[in-house]
Amino acid sequence: MQKDHLLTRRRALLAGAVPLGAAGVAAAFAPGTGRRTAPPPAAGARAARRPLRPSEYRLKPLTGYGPPHPPHGRTPVRHEPLLRVPGHGRTMVLSFDDGPDPRYTPHILDTLARYEVRAMFFVCGEMAAGHRDLLARMADEGHVVGNHTWTHPLLTRLRRARIRSEMERTSDIVEKVCGERPAWFRAPYGAWNRAAFQLGAELGMESLAWTVDTLDWTEPGTRTIVERVTDGAAPGVVVLSHDAGGDRSQSVRALRTYLPGLLDSGYHLTVPRRQYV
Repeated sequence: MQKDHLLTRRRALLAGAVPLGAAGVAAAFAPGTGRRTAPPPAAGARAARRPLRPSEYRLKPLTGYGPPHPPHGRTPVRHEPLLRVPGHGRTMVLSFDDGPDPRYTPHILDTLARYEVRAMFFVCGEMAAGHRDLLARMADEGHVVGNHTWTHPLLTRLRRARIRSEMERTSDIVEKVCGERPAWFRAPYGAWNRAAFQLGAELGMESLAWTVDTLDWTEPGTRTIVERVTDGAAPGVVVLSHDAGGDRSQSVRALRTYLPGLLDSGYHLTVPRRQYV
């Protein structure tokens, strides 16, 4: 996926696609928490548990106080993607699309590791297939690896069979490298259609959009990206950034600035856990 090709295609298609990242209601997340200490023990558990250190909390999955591996059930077919993470406390999710890219993804992973924060990476299959070491590192360091199709096409212009292929091939490579298939899907350009929702559910994936779009793919400047994140910060927010698809050096530098700022402001940056129905 070359920079000029994706950037030109993105600008051309965004005008015609209607992103769904600004409409919808999140309803499939379990309630979150903003407290730094462990919750009351479940029935039958020992009452005494030491408080979590801040670093431990950051590495806990959002709403991660239930069973570590909830039983899998049928993924609901939605009519619009989830946008935010409801719950208590100042909890946010950082997400990065289009990678992995060896020029930028390692720097993003390094910054996340420095602050002991986990994030979501919605990967494109063709990029993941060429950089399996980075895909493996994402999983090894506790990040959520999501499906962003194989070639980043506009799904609303594709036949159902092609959409399935784009999704399925990407899920296959993620499973091969990470050991499990992705549980989350994000449509390129934020353009979902009925087939995308249906096929994503058939493949066991929940659809997640975003609340705050940094528009970092336009290369607006590091300061502008930082301001968009800090101005949009709020409980439940999902932030959209990119680690591939063009020059992402501004995105790398911006993360180094706004991440410690968010943590100092009392936000917990972590990853969601699926609630199966």
